[in-house]
Amino acid sequence: MVTIKAKRFILRPFKKGDEDFLRKNINDIEIYNRTCRIPYPYSRKHAIEFVKTNSKPNIKAKKELNFAIDIDGKVIGGIGFRDMKTHRAEVGYWLGKKYWNKGIISEALRLITNFGFKKLKLRRVYAIVFTKNKPSAKVLEKNNYKLEGTMRKYTLKDGKLIDVLLYAKVK
Repeated sequence: MVTIKAKRFILRPFKKGDEDFLRKNINDIEIYNRTCRIPYPYSRKHAIEFVKTNSKPNIKAKKELNFAIDIDGKVIGGIGFRDMKTHRAEVGYWLGKKYWNKGIISEALRLITNFGFKKLKLRRVYAIVFTKNKPSAKVLEKNNYKLEGTMRKYTLKDGKLIDVLLYAKVK
């Protein structure tokens, strides 16, 4: 089981018992509006299924790897890789609104990116951000991700095609 420790939080696999904290912190319209794959409202059923799917990460399978951002045993956010290939992966993250603007997600992104490069031997980590999500773009820029461009009409959200920014960091 992989755990990454920081001073204020740990990144760890999700586990049974995380469902209520997960749901409490993710079930927010502002989080929904800033992310591609998080449903709203976020039901208990969503939380149970997500925890079940992500409680036993298989690093060797290299398809998807999600970590809980944990403070004092409580899930306050999540970060991980998806679309993992031999040399690249997409990073995604969310954080409970109560914890915004405290540097937590910037530090979590630094840790997970380093983990991807060192332990998973990735050569490219990239992120897709809605053009209106300036705070997320700022987090990526703080971590030396480079803006590679705008992908027009890239994703479907609420029946509308949305433009996104593509950021990447390479080793």
